[in-house]
Amino acid sequence: MLVALFCVSTSLGWSLARLTAAWTGQVTLVGWSMPTTMGVLAAALLIWTLLARPRLLRKPGHAPLPPATATRTAALALAASRVGTFVAGTHAGLLIAALAHRQTEGGRDEVTVAAVTVLLSIGFAAVGRWLESLCRIKSDGDRAGTGGAASAKDNPAGSAARSPNA
Repeated sequence: MLVALFCVSTSLGWSLARLTAAWTGQVTLVGWSMPTTMGVLAAALLIWTLLARPRLLRKPGHAPLPPATATRTAALALAASRVGTFVAGTHAGLLIAALAHRQTEGGRDEVTVAAVTVLLSIGFAAVGRWLESLCRIKSDGDRAGTGGAASAKDNPAGSAARSPNA
C-alpha cells in the first residue's frame, strides 16, 4: 500500500508542479520549512521509538506501556508511515519536474530542497513503519512459534469453554 501511495503522490506532485509552471511560468516554490519540519518530526519519532521500544517489547526491567499509550503509539506509527510516504512522493514529483529547470539558480535550489525533503520524509516513514512493527500484538501461537492451532491443542479445556453447545 505504501508503494502505491508513493506512486500516486509522485504523480500528484509532478502534476502540481507542471500546472503551476503552466499557469504562472515559474518553478514551484518549496521553501526550507518543509525539510526542516520533516527532519524535526523524524527525529522526534525516532526518539520516542527508542524510548518506547523496550517497553513495547516487554524487556526485563522496563514497565510495559499503559494500554492507552500503546494504542496512541500505534496510531502515531500508522499515521507517520502514511504521511511520510505521501510527502516523500509529492516532493519526488516536484523533484522530477524541477530537474528540467536545474540550470537556473531557482531550479537548483528547488532540486536541492525537494531532494532533502524526499530523503527526510522517507526516513520519517521508515521510523513510523519500524514503530508499527514494534506495536504489533503477537498471538499466543506466535509467541510459542507453533501457530494458532497449538493453543487449542495445548489447552483442550479452553476450546471447550469457548463453545458451550459442544
